[in-house]
Amino acid sequence: MAGLVVAMDGPSGSGKSSASRGVARALGLRYLDTGAQYRAMTWWILRQGVDLADSATIAARCGEPEIVSGTDPDSPAIHVGAVDVAGPIREDEVTSAVSAVAAVPEVRARLVALQREIIGAGDIVVEGRDIGTVVAPDAPVKIYLTASPEARARRRSAELAGTTAEAQQAALARRDTLDSTRKTDPLSMADGAVELDTTALNLDEVIAEVLRLVKERT
Repeated sequence: MAGLVVAMDGPSGSGKSSASRGVARALGLRYLDTGAQYRAMTWWILRQGVDLADSATIAARCGEPEIVSGTDPDSPAIHVGAVDVAGPIREDEVTSAVSAVAAVPEVRARLVALQREIIGAGDIVVEGRDIGTVVAPDAPVKIYLTASPEARARRRSAELAGTTAEAQQAALARRDTLDSTRKTDPLSMADGAVELDTTALNLDEVIAEVLRLVKERT
């Protein structure tokens, strides 16, 4: 498995995070959640009081925060400087703002460079929205996870307290539109990627299918 990079892309609620961690754990690989980095950047931008509509200021300041990602699939960590932001970045304030911050080209350039540095020699499962298309287009295993809107909404509402599947389906639809239509690195399936529909699969079945694809391609 030396040097192996498994690129896992797809929209929110498709099962990327749980499946990616499970695959990394099964293969003894590192794990990187690139979405957490964009959320960490967004958390920092919000703490600075920057207007989300002010892309010029976001671009000018996105090089300031130190973003540190852990790569242990059993306990993935994310820090901004010395601050553990694993909890705060999952709150509604960040969730509703992350697409705007992630659409700024300078933010993407900064974080893609950081992601490539972490990926380094490989031995890692990387999840996000542009891994196979931008971050690691030469990855030997590229998978694009999908699921029906209803299934994705049920999963997200089960993860988040105080919300409903209906509300999550509307929120996910808005996020999909923003992510797939942004000018820089829009969400799309990479050339050579395998599309895996997880609607009717449980987590163990998704992990097993990804492991089969890894074995098939390495």
